Formats: sequence, C-alpha cells, structure tokens
Amino acid sequence: MFKSIRIIPLAAESLGVRSMCTYVETPDVKILLDAGVSLCPKRFGLPPHPLEFKAITKARKRIAKAAEKAEIVTISHYHFDHHTPYFEDWLCNWTAQNETASQIYEGKTVLMKNPKEKINFSQRRRSWIFQKTCGKFVEKLETADGKSFSFGETKVKFSEPVFHGPENSALGWVLMTTIEHEGEKFMFAPDVQGPMYEHTLKLILDEKPKLLIIGGPPLYLERFKVETEQIRVGMTHLEKLAEKVPIIILEHHILRDENWFEKCRAIFGKASSKGHKVLTAAEYLDVKNMFLEARRKKLFETSPPSREFENWMRKNIKERKLLKPPL
Repeated sequence: MFKSIRIIPLAAESLGVRSMCTYVETPDVKILLDAGVSLCPKRFGLPPHPLEFKAITKARKRIAKAAEKAEIVTISHYHFDHHTPYFEDWLCNWTAQNETASQIYEGKTVLMKNPKEKINFSQRRRSWIFQKTCGKFVEKLETADGKSFSFGETKVKFSEPVFHGPENSALGWVLMTTIEHEGEKFMFAPDVQGPMYEHTLKLILDEKPKLLIIGGPPLYLERFKVETEQIRVGMTHLEKLAEKVPIIILEHHILRDENWFEKCRAIFGKASSKGHKVLTAAEYLDVKNMFLEARRKKLFETSPPSREFENWMRKNIKERKLLKPPL
C-alpha cells in the first residue's frame, strides 16, 4: 500500500502473544514501536501452554533482530507488553536479567510516555525503574507526549495522552503515534480499546491515516471487569473507523475472545461497503492466525504438555519466573 513506509508487525495476539510491537522503516529513519511482549500468567486457571512459550521465544528473536536496525524505540505506556523490563522473568515476559532489555534499548533514542504527567501509580513506578536501569545505556531518553519529531522528510508525531480505554480509566493513559512520509500516513493506536473514548476517536479521524494499527475492546472481560456499554461504544467507534480508514490492523485485547470474529461482523461489513480492509497482524503478514491465549484451555486438552512441563507448572510463581519451562 505504501511506497516509502515499510510496516512489519513483530509480535501480536494473532501471532500468539500479548503485544503490538511493530517495526517501521522510512528512507530516513528506522523505528521500533512498543518493544515489549508478554504472556498472561493465568487464564482459565492455567499457565501459558508450551505453544505460547514457543511463540514468545520467536517474538523475542524478531524484536531483537529489528532492534539491531532501529535507531528510535518508542514507549506508549509502561505495561510490560509494550516495553521490556530489565529483570529476569521466564513466565510472563521471557526476559533474561540485563541481557534482553539491553539488546533492545542500548544506544537508542527512546521516545517515551512522560513518566510524571498523566500517569497512574503503577506505571509511574515502572517508568522510574526503566529510567534507573535501561536509562543507563540508552543514547537519549526524551518524553514524547504531544510532540513531533522530524527525521529528514519523515515526521513522527505523538498524540496527547489518551485514555487506556474508557474515560478516566484506572489503567491510565497511552500515546498514539503517527508516522508520515511524502503524503503517506501510518498511525499506531495501542490500547485505546476501540477506542472507547470519543475524543480519542476524533484524534484518529483528524489524522486521516491510510493504515491504522489499533487495539480493540477487551471483549473477554465484558461484564467481568468492563461494562457492556463501554464495549458497545468501543465496537461502534471501530465501525466508524472501518468506514474511514482504508486498512485497519485490528489487534490486542479484542483477540483474546475466541468469538471475536463473529462479534466483529458489523465492523467487517462497514469496511467492505467502502472497499476497505480490517485484518489481523498475522493476516497482514500473510501467515496463519495463532490465537493461543484465547484457545489455552483447548490447547491443554488437545495438546497436553509433557510430564516435565507439568512438574514445572506445580512450582510456585516465583520459582517459575526464574526457571525456563521445559519445552
């Protein structure tokens, strides 16, 4: 679709992990967006299946390879599926002490969410830790909220902080990123959950991207942690985006519901009526969808793990974080 902007999703729910990490390259600059990836430690009462650990291993390799080329790394917010921590954790983040984070951030310019303004307590704490650890070996740390940066003929624009989902979300705020080169415009909207907040929808529509990567509503949490009305608003806003944006890569929370496709039929219909497309990251890459977390319970039934893995499962969570599972 683009002649001068190259977009490669590296890790995503449709690729078997929690992430929206994306590599973007223009003739002027190479950017790694939200270089984090993780697994849900417990879903359906179960830890990640061995296939999920294999998926995160591959995702980590793709991210590390992209980081070798990237000059800029962004952090939209401080959840561990959107930035990589400095500590060891083989259960959720597949990170080695020091090594994994340094592979990504060492020598880079990091454009990050402001750690002091419009940020909740948990993310403020994580941002402080990031600065104290990874901040020691990055080339430059700079807040990006509401700012624009120019790299040759490429413009990288960050939104004002927008809600992580509905208005006044307890999960805090995130940044959206727009990358433009020679009239081509790509937008990255992580964790806006639809968006659920109307002002966030307006910001996206005002940018008029030709390709949008966006996190959809958490359908799997409806009536559990998220109100039905909030889900409805997020899905309605996605319909509006599908009418306006030629290509949408729909990812993240929405794909953790095994019935997401059926629930999105109205969105696909709006896109089709305008000759537009709504795809997963896997479909954009022309590879098979792997909704592993959504299928975790079935995976344990149809592909039971080894006895060694079951023994690992019985260890307490602290032990599992420090011990690679036997795959």
